[in-house]
Amino acid sequence: MDASFVIKDIRASVHTISIQIPLLSEKIAGFGREEQTEFVFCEVETAAGVTGIGMTGQFLPHAVVETLHTHILPLVRGMDVRDVEAVHSRVWWKLNARAMTGVISSALSCLDIAMWDIHGKGVDRTIAGLLGGARKNVPAYCTFGFPQYDLDLLAEAAKLHVANGFKGLKLVVAVDKGGWREDARRVRKVRDAVGDDIDIMIDANYLFNPVQAKQLCRAIEDCNITWFEEPLHQNDARAMHDLRRSTRIPIAGGQNEGHRWRLRELVEKHAVDILQPNCCFNGGYTETRKAAHLAQAYNLPIANGGGWPLFNMHTMAGLMNGWYVEWHLGIVSIGEAFFKDAPVPVNGEITLSDKPGLGLTVDYDAVRSTRVKP
Repeated sequence: MDASFVIKDIRASVHTISIQIPLLSEKIAGFGREEQTEFVFCEVETAAGVTGIGMTGQFLPHAVVETLHTHILPLVRGMDVRDVEAVHSRVWWKLNARAMTGVISSALSCLDIAMWDIHGKGVDRTIAGLLGGARKNVPAYCTFGFPQYDLDLLAEAAKLHVANGFKGLKLVVAVDKGGWREDARRVRKVRDAVGDDIDIMIDANYLFNPVQAKQLCRAIEDCNITWFEEPLHQNDARAMHDLRRSTRIPIAGGQNEGHRWRLRELVEKHAVDILQPNCCFNGGYTETRKAAHLAQAYNLPIANGGGWPLFNMHTMAGLMNGWYVEWHLGIVSIGEAFFKDAPVPVNGEITLSDKPGLGLTVDYDAVRSTRVKP
């Protein structure tokens, strides 16, 4: 067995960061919402000293680190990173035979992304290339519409990002004290600011009940919304199907689902028009590829929700039905801090580097300075 591909060690740690949002004078703790203050950085090292990296988000990050160190490493040490089905099978049947999600899915995401990174470095191919190499460039939309903006600043920020080349913009909804009516005013403000040729998406992050979501849809149907992301509590597939039937606005979801069976439910119940597997939460590229192929069988596109564009851009570039990457300003700040050579969108498109694996060079000074002490 080639030592360059044999798992020797896993190192994971929790980090935190504060971000600067355009047009706001003060930094915001975390990277988007109040609960988004910590995330996990992971390295997998092989017997030959080759290192791959992975990351996941804010959901119980300390438990994710403990899972990687205490439970996953003893299972996978000595295995070949290219044998992704064997690694997943061992983790599933030893640690997750009942197909739970959450911590185990996030931990497996870190491991899997790092394994693909190592594999790509070993064969001098990008992860997008290993996934299928469908394209070199992927469109990016900018998630900018944070609740900290008032209406006028929201419109000004929208114009700023369009001037910077973005052709798609996303707003957060369902968090304003004014409820869906205020959300409708904010959506209209952005549409009036940017005109008819810019894609506008909205994201409720599971926070509406079906009545509220229908009321918002009814109020903004003439605004030509590209998609309404995760509108309902618990990603309730039955209720999302009902909402989808009642509106002309396309429904998107799946970014935080932990495995293919939850994503399959959204597809089979006709709950979504766009499926959103996110490799940083659902088990990595191995599971995301299966979700993308499932979507292909139903003629559905996949798009990135849930952020982490520097990882998910490989999914969207590698797979035939890949579409938009989410340039989430908060999570992008993490990428800018952690990686010396992270690509940036130009005229609304990201061109993937030819560097192997993830194509990212870690800034270890940033890793050390942002680490949360255990």
